[in-house]
Amino acid sequence: MPTTKQRIALALDPDLDFALRAVAERANVPVATKAAELLREALEMHEDIVFAQLADSRMKGKAKWLSHDQVWK
Repeated sequence: MPTTKQRIALALDPDLDFALRAVAERANVPVATKAAELLREALEMHEDIVFAQLADSRMKGKAKWLSHDQVWK
């Protein structure tokens, strides 16, 4: 039966392969499932970093600051 999920091939060094298999075994899930979960978490963390950098860049300069009361009147 065909799957709707995208398949990718990865070449892992032995240490990374060992660690991934150990984490998957500890969680009692297939290696591919654990790899997908870890990749999803990494992408979310990367997104957080990008948004934090964007926010930091917007906070620099001559921005007009408003108090909480001014915003929520």
